[in-house]
Amino acid sequence: MTETTKKTKKDEVLSKSKEKAEEVVDAAAEAVTIEDTIAEVEAVEEATEGKPKRSGKKDKYFEAVGRRKTAVARVRLFTKMEGIKINDKTLKAYFGVERFEKDVESPLEKMKIADKLGAIIKVKGGGPMAQAQAARLGIARALIEFNPVFQKRLRRLDLLTRDPRAVERKKPGLKKARRAPQWKKR
Repeated sequence: MTETTKKTKKDEVLSKSKEKAEEVVDAAAEAVTIEDTIAEVEAVEEATEGKPKRSGKKDKYFEAVGRRKTAVARVRLFTKMEGIKINDKTLKAYFGVERFEKDVESPLEKMKIADKLGAIIKVKGGGPMAQAQAARLGIARALIEFNPVFQKRLRRLDLLTRDPRAVERKKPGLKKARRAPQWKKR
């Protein structure tokens, strides 16, 4: 073997071992931080129980907004709640399509905390697909508010990217956004 091939093989082995070590450290850190974060939130809630509340908030929650096309989803994550409610309906009752339900639940499922957190989502505008994707983005952003350690994994899973595609506006003199009137020779 030449020296260059030895170096490249050595570099590949080193990079693979570094990646595996990072994944193990990430998984261990996240496993500890989920319970720690929930315990901290509950401790703060218990400490404030005896004090008079200034605002009308009942429980501690983490809020974020997700958008897609013309759909906007306002998400509140609660630590003392299970399940997801969208516009005061259950997830199954609101969408009724398994694909959309899985899309909404995916950030919680990927972070393996679906049984520890619940969400209340208010959605407006768009169609069911856009609403599901807006809710997914809102949940992912709220998870970062809950625990900033999740950001790296959520980014890697492509759950924090806002899809900027939207319907292009119609221009004057055209039939649609880009469709020109049919041309006639005579």
